[in-house]
Amino acid sequence: MSLHGKIALITGAGKGIGKAIAVKLASEGVHLGLLARTRTDLDSLAITLQNSHGVRVSAAAADVSNRTEVESAIEVLSKDLGPIDILINNAGTAQFGSVAEMNPEDWEHIVKVNLFGTYYVTRTVLPDMMRRNTGNIINVSSTAGQRGNATTSAYSASKFGVIGFTESLMQEARKFNIRVTALTPSTVNTELASNIGLKIGDEDRMLQPEDVADLVLSILKLPQRVLVNQAGIWTTNPQ
Repeated sequence: MSLHGKIALITGAGKGIGKAIAVKLASEGVHLGLLARTRTDLDSLAITLQNSHGVRVSAAAADVSNRTEVESAIEVLSKDLGPIDILINNAGTAQFGSVAEMNPEDWEHIVKVNLFGTYYVTRTVLPDMMRRNTGNIINVSSTAGQRGNATTSAYSASKFGVIGFTESLMQEARKFNIRVTALTPSTVNTELASNIGLKIGDEDRMLQPEDVADLVLSILKLPQRVLVNQAGIWTTNPQ
């Protein structure tokens, strides 16, 4: 399927996986709505993509854990670009610590960003997709959303939730010709991963943001009749 002329909204688009997806989709002629907390990152990326690929790009700053900010930002992006065809829920955060030791506010924040953020953005975009009887939604979860480990309770709970949300939404949305998919990558070489102390290892064998972007593109190019419930992507680097 050609994606040329489609309109995509990407959250967490200023860095890492979100930025890589934006670059990949722009190369396919997709117009982009970029959303993240830091506007300067988005503005720089928007200028680069407009100049290099000739696509229309609109940027808006919002904290996805704040429903009011999400709704206002998406209203701006939709007015600039038109109806959203593709939604990539990528914005996320992480912090590790034991259940007994982690500050409750930090625990709640992780769930608010990763799970509630996915819900808030989807809830805002979904009704128009349903009215138009078309759409693609990809939610970025994690292998930590498939199994929990010591010190990952908040992150795992949020990413397990993203998978459950995705599976339920897939069943609701398929009758409207909307494809909903969860991605479950293992550790990806990003600034976030480095900041929280994850082992990056050999970059030649470590997942890069561009690898996840390639997977996103391959899913979006499948015929719309094909549903991909969950797509895993693993590094060959020993964890």
